Amino acid sequence: MAWDRNRMAERAGQELQDGMYVNLGIGIPTLVSNFIPEGVDVTLQSENGMLGMGPFPTEDEIDADLINAGKQTITELHRTSYFDSATSFAMIRGGKIDMAILGAMEVAENGDLANWMIPGKLVKGMGGAMDLVAGVKRVVVLMSHANKHGDSKVLKECTLPLTGKAVVDRIITELGVFDVVEGGLKIEEIAEGVTLDEIRAKTEATLLV
Repeated sequence: MAWDRNRMAERAGQELQDGMYVNLGIGIPTLVSNFIPEGVDVTLQSENGMLGMGPFPTEDEIDADLINAGKQTITELHRTSYFDSATSFAMIRGGKIDMAILGAMEVAENGDLANWMIPGKLVKGMGGAMDLVAGVKRVVVLMSHANKHGDSKVLKECTLPLTGKAVVDRIITELGVFDVVEGGLKIEEIAEGVTLDEIRAKTEATLLV
C-alpha cells in the first residue's frame, strides 16, 4: 500500500521549517499548502507575484482573481503581498527562497531534473523551474515513482531535456523518501506497506540502502 497524493504532500510538508520562504511547483506540490505542520510558520511564494499564500479555498471562498502559477485558485493571508514578475524572479534568482518543492517527469541519481517538456508534445513554457533550481537553497522533488506504463522515472540518467543539472537534494514518491548522495540515491524512508524489493523493481537509479 503506497502513499496516495495527499499522503505524499503531507510527507513533503514535514520538510518545511519555521520561518522558511518556499515555492511550490505545479501538480502534487501545490497540495503541500494544505499540510503545513502545526506550529510551523512558512511563507509560500508564487512566481506570478504573490508572497504569502494560504491553503486551497472552499467552495464559498473561491476568488477567480486569486491564482497561483498553475492557474489554480488559492486563498490569501493577512500578510499576503503582491508584486510583478520581475520582483518575483529577483527573489528567486537572488537566493531569497529557502526551498522549492517541484514535480518532475524524470530525475536522475546525480540530482539532474527534467520537468518542463516532452519533445514533440505541446509545451506551454518552462515556467520558473529553471530559475528555481538555480536560485533556491534546497530542491525537493515530489513525484510519482513510475509512469503510467510502469517505467521508472527515477533513473541513472534523464532522457528528457534537463531543467537543471545536479540540483535535486531529496526525492519523495509514493514509495518513500530518497536523498541524492555520492554514488546514487540513499533510501531515507520507506512508505508504509512498501517493500525494498518493490522499490528496487521500480527504480532504475542506483539505490544505497
